[in-house]
Amino acid sequence: MNAPSNPNEAAAAGTAADRLRIVLVGIQHPGNIGSAARAMKTMGLSQLVLVAPEKAPDRDTQAMAAGADDLVASAPVFASLAEAVADCRWVLGATARSRRVQLEPLHPREAAARAVAATASGSVALVFGRERTGLDNEELQLCHAAIHIPSDPAFPSLNLAAAVQVLSYELRCALLGEVGPAPAAARTPPPAEGAASHAELEGFFAQLAETLDQIDFHKGRAPESAMRKLRRLYLRANLDSADVRLLRGVLADAQRMARLAGQAAGGGKIG
Repeated sequence: MNAPSNPNEAAAAGTAADRLRIVLVGIQHPGNIGSAARAMKTMGLSQLVLVAPEKAPDRDTQAMAAGADDLVASAPVFASLAEAVADCRWVLGATARSRRVQLEPLHPREAAARAVAATASGSVALVFGRERTGLDNEELQLCHAAIHIPSDPAFPSLNLAAAVQVLSYELRCALLGEVGPAPAAARTPPPAEGAASHAELEGFFAQLAETLDQIDFHKGRAPESAMRKLRRLYLRANLDSADVRLLRGVLADAQRMARLAGQAAGGGKIG
């Protein structure tokens, strides 16, 4: 594989790589952490993040890292995925296809191209779940889109480190400019410069859910379906920080009016 043709290209690739974060959630076997670190380092990636691993890295981790121990040693550990990606501008979840969480499905090559493009606006996370069960629905809801590795349907099981290697390779190719640009008409485009952080968006979604409950929007129906659709709608909108502040201001006024209406009616469900 050819290196960038000039120092400026090499520096740009390095900057983008530093903004690409591989997040491992709930890993059960410490050796897999080491194997994933090795897969990353061979492709020039260094930002490993752990979320609630069942066991701390140990001798098996070191053995499987095979020289990538520095990635493991410097990997921050978070209690939840939301904390781990709070400062990210774009989050992609690696998962088998699921009808329960309707995220835009991306081929690894397309996902890598978009992820590298998205680093222009800030950090980007590629999230991998538990060895046996993968990411749960709540964790997938934190993602902008889903990455599906097209394995053989007759034997779709893919080792965690192998999945990390596939995505790390595609990211490497994208960083070196060896794949085409991301499609312009993507349903979930990479964020533009100045995009709202993941933490800002989650704060907005929490206030939106609270507001919809206060105005009795759901009228006895389960709120999860509506919130899933609203999340997808707003994630596609590529909101920046100013957009989020404006929308939260609108919600704050709606909440205030709901409280006044509740007081006028003698107090009811309104909180």
